[in-house]
Amino acid sequence: MRLSFRFPGVPPALVLSLLCLASSPLPAEVPEALDSWLQFEAGANGKLPVGWTGGPPETLFYDSETVRSGEGAAGIVRQDKSSGQFSALTRSLDVEFSGETIELRGYLKTEGVVDAAGLWMRLNDRTGPVQFTNMQDRGPSGDTPWQEYSIELALDPKAETMSFGVLMGGAGTVWADDLRLLVDGKPIAEAPVRVREKTVLDLDAEFAAGSKIDMVEAPSEFQVETLALTARVWGFLKYHHPRITGGELHWDFELFRALPALLAAENAGDRDRLLLEWLRRVGAAEPCEACVEAAKEPYFDVRLGWMDGLSDELRSGLMEVHTRRAAGADRFYVSATPNVGNPDFSRELDYPDLADLDAGYRLLGFFRLWNIIEYFFPYRDLIDEDWGAVLGDSIPPVLAAESKDAYQLAMLRIIARIDDGHSNLWSANSLRPPVGECRLPVVLRFIEDKAVVVQLADGVEAATSALKVGDAILSVDGEAVSSLVESWLPLYPGSNRVHQRHGIARNLPRGACGATELTVDRGGEVKTLKAERLAEVPSTRYAHDRPGDGFQRLSEEVAYLKLSDVKMGDVDSYLEGAAGSRGLVIDIRNYPSNFMVFALGQRLVEEKTDFVSFTLADYANPGAFVWGITLALEPAEPGYRGQVVVLVDEASISQSEYTAMAFRASPRATVVGSTTAGADGNVSRIPLPGGLRTGISGIGIFYPDKSPTQRVGILPDIVATPTLEGMRQGRDEVLEVAIRHILGPEAPEDDIRRLAMRPVASAPSAP
Repeated sequence: MRLSFRFPGVPPALVLSLLCLASSPLPAEVPEALDSWLQFEAGANGKLPVGWTGGPPETLFYDSETVRSGEGAAGIVRQDKSSGQFSALTRSLDVEFSGETIELRGYLKTEGVVDAAGLWMRLNDRTGPVQFTNMQDRGPSGDTPWQEYSIELALDPKAETMSFGVLMGGAGTVWADDLRLLVDGKPIAEAPVRVREKTVLDLDAEFAAGSKIDMVEAPSEFQVETLALTARVWGFLKYHHPRITGGELHWDFELFRALPALLAAENAGDRDRLLLEWLRRVGAAEPCEACVEAAKEPYFDVRLGWMDGLSDELRSGLMEVHTRRAAGADRFYVSATPNVGNPDFSRELDYPDLADLDAGYRLLGFFRLWNIIEYFFPYRDLIDEDWGAVLGDSIPPVLAAESKDAYQLAMLRIIARIDDGHSNLWSANSLRPPVGECRLPVVLRFIEDKAVVVQLADGVEAATSALKVGDAILSVDGEAVSSLVESWLPLYPGSNRVHQRHGIARNLPRGACGATELTVDRGGEVKTLKAERLAEVPSTRYAHDRPGDGFQRLSEEVAYLKLSDVKMGDVDSYLEGAAGSRGLVIDIRNYPSNFMVFALGQRLVEEKTDFVSFTLADYANPGAFVWGITLALEPAEPGYRGQVVVLVDEASISQSEYTAMAFRASPRATVVGSTTAGADGNVSRIPLPGGLRTGISGIGIFYPDKSPTQRVGILPDIVATPTLEGMRQGRDEVLEVAIRHILGPEAPEDDIRRLAMRPVASAPSAP
């Protein structure tokens, strides 16, 4: 999913997640009430118009004076000191109507809007967002009169709810009035009622309140082996057997039906007999006239060696299911995302109403995750550990985790072993160390293997902070930071150590409220000091790029563009501004505010140039990934013909890395910086019991020569990293290397430093 509403310094994915938080689901309204709250005629509930929510609350208001028509309107007002970096007025609805398109129309008026304002709309299935749109680069700014605007989405059949409203970043005021929702061009009240086809997930409710499996004692070694084999058989049948792929069985609940007898098995023969009986209850797979063929020249193939130790009858029965597997990409519990191909697990139930997860549901969550990685993770071959061994040794801690918090931490440790920067357990972020409700008002980054203060939180004065920019924190309350990092790594998922430490740096300031004792290296002098963790720390811009405007002409010979603050529609103006320069520095030590791969990448090549190849799941052969298409940049004018230097570091992840791959395809491009996060590919979300969520990189991303980027990251052509001394001096040493590359060895060092020097009022920060 690509988001395009621009808020400087705020990754689009964060904008989306904050909008999710701002969307408070409300019950569907009867058609007669729709016009009232869409046109803000229902009055106010405190400061908010009736029927609406959003935030930050202090930035939203109801207005009975500035209106386009009727008695009321709604608005957002922000000042430079307003909390957050944007505000959203939000309404949510159940999708109880059908059609091809859903459109939001409405009138907006602005006054003094610095960034942009606009309408937004999102469709959600049970796992999260499935479609999102906003007004991109056409939102009004400055002072504008009442004017009608419109946004539209295809009405995704998987959508369960929709959220929509008004969005604004920066300072200023926007008013909204006379909104309308249209389905296929007609008022939503006239849309056909959606007829939901009930599935087995709706009809089988036997274990909705609990699995009825309670293991009080720790499992024996044989029970662990039995559970591991059961997980394999359960997952194999889930993605191969036609009754299950066809949606005839509630496969979660069938696991609960089978487990009691299997846990009581006393030996391998007994266990295999019970598994065979289970297979026979599911039923034989019908013979196929044209059976699915094995994947041809797969990147990697399905693994069936685990069946070798089974009884002859059980192995034969499972192999018969494999031989007669169903064709096609759409299966009940997994399907291919349209137009992309990464796996869609939105049919998986997350059982959000289960306050406590019993032993059966804990096993279900782990078995689901393990099998998704085994069959649909494009980088399964890059996992450091034997994934089969992870299955066996993770069962005891999953069963021992009797509280939901303990279960989340156990699952987080397993997720970290996937070695994927797109995988996490977001609900468990507050549970992993360091634990606490307060934060030191600083931003940290690892420089020269030390946790260094690179920025004071926005609004924090240097004179009032015990910590200073440039301090290297050596210990926290007597514990060495190096020891803390090593002990915390198993709870910080990431594709590589760079990304893991990046996450730790962001959380290291967190802890118990009040004073904490720190040992710091301040310019070579080791000091012990007390610093205060605060309950409220101002939101802080996280990026390693240069402060100031998105485009900057550093000199007659050097132009600079940072992708955290770009507009797709302004590419021509950027290139016009860079015209005549010897080199253009494109800074991707951040997350792009717009998807610039083609909009800008095509201006950097003079002939058709391949830049990426994909691997995709072979849904007819679960467990196999095959090579897909290779994408190319087609030259477009006006182009840029000078040198191109792309800056990357540990802040560069996912879309940042994909963009760097594309720009690197230019024959005049050089990548400068350090290893990136090594997590690329559209994210597939995975629901887990208890309302939990994780995800994986869902497609494989490779260079055209099929060399990998996952875990490896974008390796720079010229390695450049900041130093403690340079950072303390306010230098941007990575940008210096880029400018040196453009100007050549003859350029005076003082000139290089002057061009790259950060503005005095700003300091570097960690993403």
